[in-house]
Order: sequence, then structure tokens, then C-alpha cells
Amino acid sequence: MDKSRRNFLKKIALSYIYSDFVFKHFFLDKKSFLAFAEDKKDLEVLNDRPLNAQAEPHKLDQQVTPTHSLFVRNNGIVPSAAYQSDLSKWSLSVTGELNQEKSYTMKDLLKKFKLYTYQLVLECGGNGRAGFYPPTPGNQWTYGAVGCPEWSGIRLKDLLNDLGLKSSAKYIAYYGMDIHPSGDMKKDVISRGFPIHKALEDTTLVAFKLNGKDLPPVHGFPARLICPGFPASASGKWLKKIWVRDRVHDGAKMTGNSYKIPKNPVAPGSKVLDKDLMIIENMPVKSLITFPRSKSKVAVKDKDKFICRGFAWSGSGEIAKVDVSFDFGQTWHTAKLSQPANPFAWQRWEITLVLPQQGYYEVWSCATDMTGKSQPMVTPGWNPKGYVNNAMPRIAINVV
Repeated sequence: MDKSRRNFLKKIALSYIYSDFVFKHFFLDKKSFLAFAEDKKDLEVLNDRPLNAQAEPHKLDQQVTPTHSLFVRNNGIVPSAAYQSDLSKWSLSVTGELNQEKSYTMKDLLKKFKLYTYQLVLECGGNGRAGFYPPTPGNQWTYGAVGCPEWSGIRLKDLLNDLGLKSSAKYIAYYGMDIHPSGDMKKDVISRGFPIHKALEDTTLVAFKLNGKDLPPVHGFPARLICPGFPASASGKWLKKIWVRDRVHDGAKMTGNSYKIPKNPVAPGSKVLDKDLMIIENMPVKSLITFPRSKSKVAVKDKDKFICRGFAWSGSGEIAKVDVSFDFGQTWHTAKLSQPANPFAWQRWEITLVLPQQGYYEVWSCATDMTGKSQPMVTPGWNPKGYVNNAMPRIAINVV
């Protein structure tokens, strides 16, 4: 067993035995625990109460992100119901600004609505938080709180249209079955949402499957929202209720400074009042270098055919181009760019570079989306919670 796998299992084991409460609500039995730990062994654990873990960039090199490489972001404890295969007691309640309110069983949903499958980027709003200075609180994500797997489910708009939206409908709110870290079963862990126009996009789903299989417990079984282009906090897991509201939702982690950034630019380290913050919606343009692994060595005989690749994406539409530099931004080279599989899928870029001589290089990538926005060289827009860092990624390469 390699060192990284041992460390992962050790951290998860500590969480597993930490208390009777965690044992009861996080993993129902030893078999469930071992199955989870084996599936996610490639991830780096940032926090174990609640569990948060990310993949290194080179482990995200596949077009469709494998389940075992997909990051885990939890605000609370995975509910025991997520480990139950019997769905006879589960239903999804849909209420609010509708012509009728209704609860659907899984059988109802699968029988009544068409299933769709899309490759969709899911990214934590705090991805890149470790790059901010002064440092900001929270999980210190680097590049790995992102992935683009296949999600299968029903379109949220089909569900809402089945019930009839009132003209007063303005916002979608969700509630899940996850458990507050305090153990207080009456407290909501997180209850966020998004504007009604986002709910009516074709790619906004109530998802049941991840990469062709039932959602794993840690990713929201039996059902979750997928709201691509928005921070992953909008994609609520372990769904039990959708509430259509006539105003912006004010649930747990929708108020205060959660998932918000300053309305106007602020100096690093500034205190920002809640009234001067705005909710994060479209995620910024980003890219990721997935090959080769940072700190790789290149033989001098191969310096004229150095292959580099990765992905680019944006919450505001398709990527227009990706440029790559190996001389700290003095010169740039445009990479070959693929088309997205569907809206909100990431796009593969690849380039062959000619490195001039032996020595140390940093390869940077810079994506530009169809709105004309590009990635900055340095960490942009400091904010108190360390959200939406889209600075250019870089890897180190030695030609020897």
C-alpha cells in the first residue's frame, strides 16, 4: 500500500472511530466504510469532520472525471439514509410558488420524466482558496475541488412545469437530509438555491446517477441537484425538498458572508460588511493543467516535443481559446481546443511546446471565454472567504 493511500485511510479511520455519533450517521458499518475509503483513496483529505477531499490535477486528466477522482465537499455529516438501498420511504417534496404542490417517489420521477445525461463541471466556490494572501479561513483547496463527470437525471424545469410555475416564482431553494456537525437534528446544515432562470436551463438537473451508477452516498444518494456554472453549493445533495420562492432564499449559508464576494473591489485583508457582499452566481473562467504532473523531468532529447494538456471551463459559456507560456508570460502559444460535449462541460486543450534548452521552466495556462474574460496571472479579487480564485495554474518542469 503506497504512502498516500495509507494516509488517506488513516485520516478517514480517525473520523470513523471519533465518536458513536459519527459511527451511527456517517458510516453504517465497517463494510460501508471500507468501500468508501477504497473508492476515494486517490484524494487528499483536507478535513474529516465534515469530510472534504480533493484530487491532484494530474489525477483529473480524463475527459469524464472518474467517480474515485471527484472531490468531496460536505458541510455536514452524510445521512444514514444515503446508505439505504430501499427507497420506499424516500420522496421529494416540491412546494411554494406553484399551481400545485406534490411529493414524488423515485418510481414517480423515473416513470413520469425523461432522463438526460450530460457531462457537467462541478466546482467548489472555494477552489483555489489556498492561493489567497492574506490567507482566508476554510478548507485550503488548491486546484482539485473540480471535476466533470457524467450526471444523469431529470431536468428540473420539467419537474417545475409539471406543477405549473406561478408568475411570482423567483428563486429555487433546496433542503437535504445531511446532519449538522453539532448533531442537532433540528438544524439545517446548508440550504441554498439559485434564480428561477437558472432552474429552467436544460442542464440543471435533479440527478440520480453519477457516471452511469447510482449516486454514491458521499455524493448525494438518492438524488441531488446539479446546477452547472454556479458554485457547487447550489447543487444540493441528499434532496428531500425543493421550495420555489417569491424572493431570494434566506436558508442556511445563504445569509451572512457565505458564498458571497464584495460588490466592489477591496484591498487584501479588508473587513467587508455583509451588506456590501453579493451572492456568487456564474463561476469565473478557469483552466487546469492535467498533464504532465508538476515537477516532472523531461529528457533533453524530448525538449522539442514537450506535450502539455488540460481542461478549461467557464460559468459564462464556452471557452474561446487557451494560451500557454513557459517563460513567465513573455511569450504565449495558442493550444488546440476541443468543443464541449454539451453546455457547461469542460473543454480539452493540448499543445506541443519547444523548450529551448536544459533547465527549469514553469508552464502556465490562460483560458479566455466567449465573453472575452481571461484568467489573471495573480490571485484576483481578494475576498474574506477566499472564493472564486481563477489565477492561471502553473506546473514546474525540469529539462535534464
